[in-house]
Amino acid sequence: MTHRVYNFNPGPATLPLPVLEEVREELLDFRGTGMSIMETSHRSPEYSEVHDGAASLALDLLGLSADDYAVLFLGGGASTQFYMIPQNLLAGGGKADYVRTGTWAKKAIQEAKLFGDVHIAHDAEDEQGRFAYVPAQDQLDLRDDAVYLHFTSNNTIAGTQFHEYPEPPEGVLLVADMSSDMLWREFDASRFAIIYAGAQKNLGPSGVTMVVFRRDVLDRCADGLPTMVSYRTHVEKNSLFNTPPCFPIYVVGKVLRWIEREGGLAAMGRKNREKGDLLYDLFDANPGFFRTPVRKDSRSYMNVVWRLPTEELERMFIAEAKDAGLVGLKGHRSVGGCRASIYNAMTLEGVKALADFLRDFVARHG
Repeated sequence: MTHRVYNFNPGPATLPLPVLEEVREELLDFRGTGMSIMETSHRSPEYSEVHDGAASLALDLLGLSADDYAVLFLGGGASTQFYMIPQNLLAGGGKADYVRTGTWAKKAIQEAKLFGDVHIAHDAEDEQGRFAYVPAQDQLDLRDDAVYLHFTSNNTIAGTQFHEYPEPPEGVLLVADMSSDMLWREFDASRFAIIYAGAQKNLGPSGVTMVVFRRDVLDRCADGLPTMVSYRTHVEKNSLFNTPPCFPIYVVGKVLRWIEREGGLAAMGRKNREKGDLLYDLFDANPGFFRTPVRKDSRSYMNVVWRLPTEELERMFIAEAKDAGLVGLKGHRSVGGCRASIYNAMTLEGVKALADFLRDFVARHG
């Protein structure tokens, strides 16, 4: 029998076991073609069904129409979108507002400043360089003449998450980096002009980025851009101008189908809240041993972060947890501590196993 651990890594992250089993079953002979999907031409009808099916299913899960939105599958990670968005939308020095809530938001801001007038609508960093919350709507300093408002919906390193999304002024486009919480719950996707997400956290394997792009935004995109940077290229060619990352797209399609079978985004949201509450309730019940650095109203249901009384205990916890089959619990190197990434594919059973181990650990060391 295959040995499987509970994988709490932040990305590449755990994938649904049924998806991995389906991939294994089809790996050598994809649907009777006599070859792997990795060997199949991206111009073939077999791959077209995979590609278009994944895009269509993403729109269905989000409640969006293909007449209004395109789903793009692009390379380069979410970091490439950090500059593609401003390069397309801020030509000639256009204005954009950014909410600064963590490491990846900082990186997006750095890239956007190369192309236009960037204003920080809110900076959540404290004097020690920590990000412990996300702002409420009334804390945002927004400009009526900005082209777009950009925010990061879930901050993987800091363990913070927006539970109410920002509302831009009328006429200002709403843009979100949802790399680490895409499809974690139901939400009104029609509010957004662009949503982008690297797949390797909550959608599939690394190597592809999903971009949900409202078609009328093309009218605002600059002319004369390099071919591969222009959204017009990818929307008009259905992400097939060049060879796409076929295998990751194939797996993303299977993950989307798994979400649908599990009950869609409403079911994902219920399960994810149950998983997160298991851990947060445990921490709150033991405040003398566990410290959660995130403000309660900003806690992430995807990346749960905490500290122990000493760094020595943290190292001991991470090592003992690994021996117990609970891996990937070390916090990001920039902030330390412990982190459990409990994306859609992490089972309730896995989170219960972690909670049991935490209770045992505090009993032995508290």
